Amino acid sequence: MPLTLSPLEFDTDLLIKYNQALPRYTSYPPATEFHAHVTEAEVKTAISASNARQLPLSLYFHLPFCHSACYFCGCNVIVSNNQRIAQDYLGYLHQEIQQKAQLMDCQRPVTQLHWGGGTPNYLNLEQVDHLWQSINQHFHLTKDAEVSIEINPRHVDKNYIFALRAMGFNRISFGIQDFNPQVQRAINREISEEKLFAVMDWIRAADFASVNVDLIYGLPGQTLASFRETIAKTVQLDPNRIAVFNFAYVPGLKAIQRKIDPQALPCPEEKLAILKQSITDLTDSGYVFIGMDHFAKPDDELALAQRQGTLKRNFQGYTTQPEAELFGFGLTSISMLDDIYFQNHKRLKDYYQAVTEGRLPLEKAVQLGPDDQLRRQIIMGLMCHFALDYHQIERQYHLNFGQYFAQELTALKPLAADGLLEIQSQGLTITPKGRLLIRNIAAVFDVYRRSVQPVAFSQTI
Repeated sequence: MPLTLSPLEFDTDLLIKYNQALPRYTSYPPATEFHAHVTEAEVKTAISASNARQLPLSLYFHLPFCHSACYFCGCNVIVSNNQRIAQDYLGYLHQEIQQKAQLMDCQRPVTQLHWGGGTPNYLNLEQVDHLWQSINQHFHLTKDAEVSIEINPRHVDKNYIFALRAMGFNRISFGIQDFNPQVQRAINREISEEKLFAVMDWIRAADFASVNVDLIYGLPGQTLASFRETIAKTVQLDPNRIAVFNFAYVPGLKAIQRKIDPQALPCPEEKLAILKQSITDLTDSGYVFIGMDHFAKPDDELALAQRQGTLKRNFQGYTTQPEAELFGFGLTSISMLDDIYFQNHKRLKDYYQAVTEGRLPLEKAVQLGPDDQLRRQIIMGLMCHFALDYHQIERQYHLNFGQYFAQELTALKPLAADGLLEIQSQGLTITPKGRLLIRNIAAVFDVYRRSVQPVAFSQTI
């Protein structure tokens, strides 16, 4: 059903009131529910069931290496300047591809392929081509597949960009975080404005279909004025999509963040002012607020999918591939099938050993029961479309919504009283002031959050 959203409303008092640590709901159940008790045999059975469903494939390849550490980083990365480590890794990654391909129906069309990290362009072009050939040897990419790669603009040149496009990549993403040199020094990620604009010029000249850039607010040294300049320069770059992430300062969980001076972080009031101004400036510049921290041009596939009611969410964020099942390859990668999520090992030693022994490099997983699948549909629907139709859920799951979710509907009443949503007889509608707090609303339907420590998640705002 086509969706038309009213302009976002920014209510500072409500944002402060509801600011708390919650999942980002790139999955449900959240990744905090993964455990080591799911066996390899159970995963293989799930892959066999996936083959029977004959849905399209989405493939993710994790390349964890970086030349240097960014102090804000919360990802699973390996910092090294020894190029040999990447060559060894690719050998094991090729073995994992072979092993999983034997379990998968590789005639299923691949409609989405993504390389993430780390820094995928840590690989030289010969290594990139080696991995590309390995993937295409085992899987069938459709002609219109979304083929994307993340890059670090500090370590790329024009030849590299054009080679990626010639190989078959048609979408690209890179992190800016902030244009301000002082902020860049504070997070150990210095790059000139001239280089960033040059990289964008190369990408456009190479005819990539879509470009995404990432920004982060709440970094050391940022001010309302300085970040507004970053937003203005980002708009000048003219990317198709812009992500404006909230910096989660968790030095207890991410040791690298201890290199950041907490006294240099913007105060909560300024951080909120930065967010408000960023939303205003981006929407005034023609970008559409998709949800959470993502913006897109009105003609971008994300915006079109949201208007058409087909937008979905997975571990890669918002996606236009509603039916595809995700298979991950490489260190820490996550696979998302209909009724099971499973994650590869996080340590190179464990990953290498499992692959060498011919085992799935399985570290942990979670199996979804009927209630999980029901709640997943509700939460993802709210995250993507800011509305919920009771009757659709009742028809699909053969239940009475009001009875099944009586506790949740009661818990939503205070949020409705604060104007975050409207509770109607036929469903829920998130208000313009509630869209920034969609995680809070979705969390009401999350039965796992009652037992998970909040420190495991980032703040809402």
